[in-house]
Amino acid sequence: MTIKVFEPDVDVIDSRFGAMLQGNARMEQLCDGCRWAEGPVWFGDRNALIWSDIPNNRMLAWIDGFGAGIYRAPSNYANGHTRDREGRLVSCEHGTRRVTRTEPDGSITVLADRYKGKRLNSPNDVVVKSDGTVWFTDPPYGILTDYEGYKSPLEQPGCYVYRVDTGKKGTIEAVITDMVKPNGIAFSPDESVLYVADTGASHDPDCPRAIWSYPVKRGGKLGKGKLFAELDEGVYDGFRLDTDGNIWTSAGRGVNCYAPDGTLLGRIHVPEVVANVAFGAPRRNRLFITATTSLYSLYVSATGAQHP
Repeated sequence: MTIKVFEPDVDVIDSRFGAMLQGNARMEQLCDGCRWAEGPVWFGDRNALIWSDIPNNRMLAWIDGFGAGIYRAPSNYANGHTRDREGRLVSCEHGTRRVTRTEPDGSITVLADRYKGKRLNSPNDVVVKSDGTVWFTDPPYGILTDYEGYKSPLEQPGCYVYRVDTGKKGTIEAVITDMVKPNGIAFSPDESVLYVADTGASHDPDCPRAIWSYPVKRGGKLGKGKLFAELDEGVYDGFRLDTDGNIWTSAGRGVNCYAPDGTLLGRIHVPEVVANVAFGAPRRNRLFITATTSLYSLYVSATGAQHP
């Protein structure tokens, strides 16, 4: 498709956000034609962004200067992705109800598909800590209907956040068990705080639409959660942080930016409902946005904190 370029619609609520924007940068629609675009992850060694089109059961790749094409199909209704510290792709699959890692030779390693002998719900979003542990959320979206997976009964008693030790122990542990629908997940740049979104309001307006923060202790333990940010409408789905610890998160038809203390700094309006974001480009200063049918991008003055 021809890249569509338009003036970004931005709300600067705090002057700090104004300093994070490039005055002459334009919003670009890089690709359309998805049913629900999700899970973007940047591959700097390929100068490419990979993301999921969940209902179409495929993953797409956009390469700067070449455009978009199919990366993997079928994708087992993959949703969120990240990379581990060795550069390998780690994916959440709704269709198989598992978290996988793609090895350099293209083979697939299953990192988690059961907890206490029962199948997971439908892993949604994932992040890898510097010690190699894999942390992921497990709401039921992929088994509620046949649209983003396969309609199936829940086997777990709830929707949890899990920590997987991929080393010799190979253990899986539920680290957060009191959320309605845990969704987006990310660490602060120094890994001292874990942020997790609860999108319970997606199916019940009386349920949470919030991001919580948890202090990270030794041994992968978490301290008591604290409400970080809350929406009046829409939900926080996926998010990523910059090197200053600011959170850039989906928030309905836009991307909100919050300071580390929870102050709302500003908002980037997007033509469609936003699912997730990722930083990319050689200097990690290009914000990629997956929003319903499309992939958008906007150059900013912030630098993404993801590794590698």
